[in-house]
Amino acid sequence: MIEKTEFYIDGRWVAPSAPKTLDVINPADEQPFAIISLGSAADVDKAVDAARRAFPSWSATTKEERVAALERLLEAYKARVADMAKAISDEMGAPMKLAMESQAAVGVSHIKTFIRTLKNFEFEHALDERNPQERIVHEPIGVCGLITPWNWPMNQVTLKVVPAIAAGCTVVLKPSEVAPLSSIVFAEIMDAAGFPAGVFNMVNGDGPTVGEAMSRHPGIDMMSFTGSTRAGIAVTKAAADTVKRVTLELGGKSPNIVFADSDLEAAIVRGLDHCFENTGQSCNAPTRMLVERSVYDRAVELAGEHAKTVKVGNPADDGDHIGPLVSQAQFDKVQGLIDVAIKEGAKIVAGGAGRPEGFNRGYYVRPTIFADVTNEMTIAREEVFGPVLAMIPFEGEDEAVAIANDTPYGLSSYVQTGDAERARRVARQLRAGMVQVNGTSRAPGSPFGGYKQSGLGREGGKFGLEDFLEVKAVAGWPQ
Repeated sequence: MIEKTEFYIDGRWVAPSAPKTLDVINPADEQPFAIISLGSAADVDKAVDAARRAFPSWSATTKEERVAALERLLEAYKARVADMAKAISDEMGAPMKLAMESQAAVGVSHIKTFIRTLKNFEFEHALDERNPQERIVHEPIGVCGLITPWNWPMNQVTLKVVPAIAAGCTVVLKPSEVAPLSSIVFAEIMDAAGFPAGVFNMVNGDGPTVGEAMSRHPGIDMMSFTGSTRAGIAVTKAAADTVKRVTLELGGKSPNIVFADSDLEAAIVRGLDHCFENTGQSCNAPTRMLVERSVYDRAVELAGEHAKTVKVGNPADDGDHIGPLVSQAQFDKVQGLIDVAIKEGAKIVAGGAGRPEGFNRGYYVRPTIFADVTNEMTIAREEVFGPVLAMIPFEGEDEAVAIANDTPYGLSSYVQTGDAERARRVARQLRAGMVQVNGTSRAPGSPFGGYKQSGLGREGGKFGLEDFLEVKAVAGWPQ
């Protein structure tokens, strides 16, 4: 049993103010494999005090000093990638190949991108050519509270911690208590990189206790949260009394519009693979596949055929299979939504309720495809966060856009078409923060975030750095 019951505060590992332990469960076998502590408001106070003491000196460092610190962080992180992948696989069930090549590796990618961003960022500049006497100064906002989820732990930790400290802020991190070990490894990496005491602090705990205390804390100047829309609303309400900045990366129900003029087989396979990646536990997963009516039946057939090739397996094994869901609560939620879809009349093309054949323990689910879904069905409205795809037919471009936008979310959208002008036309109409056309990947530093109930603000590159900065205008700047 791994015991990690201390918090990282003011440059050292410290015991919690009051003992309260929590078992960390391996979702592959439903057994506890680690013990952490759940923090309290008193622990948050200590972490915030440390961050406030560190802020004046850290915010006064030069850009070059912060670049050097991030370069040390990059080397320290690269030395622990294998440990990071193992922690992520054990705590949230990502198969080792995914954990190593994507889950842990994305941290390296984000740190590299933020180093480049910081090197090129102008913290001071004239308002414009006509007004050189007006100086625009970008300054760190202060102490930042960061709350990260369990599904892509290092993606979110590095998308928050790295730009915050690059901007000159100091931080208090609360990772998900469901998957906390990767963030403990990250705290060890931060320590090895030699950041000054108090620049980075980490307190484990649950949302109603530690998350609430952080959101309400008068010593925290900004909250950055990634998780469910429900929890994001709670953070926003708790933060309102102190009028702190809040950025949110929340849920999604992303449409994938497949037109008849696309490479149909490639589009269907690509869409399913993306939907099922990470066992469907991605906020930007293309979980609503909208298919033009003239090719809909063939698309359903192709989807069913490809679903047979999707393997479910132990995350400790090497390979391209998908693993279990993260927890009993997530398993129960997904099973419940599958049952509701069946009752509401959606047609099962693949999968369905229960565990896959050969599994009698672990939070494994069957990769599931529903056809003949209408956009009013629960399976098309609610974020499932499991390997479940809803296929919806449409008649023409206008109806496709209308169905795609008929959702409270607006995180990501996907368009498959062989018509370049249509791709541009549809992309402009989609009410989402990100659109990917014909499987094109997003570039490093591209802004990640959404419209509507998918959140506020953007993460990644200069957009993510700017979220942690205040803007000051100085008139009469001496020439």
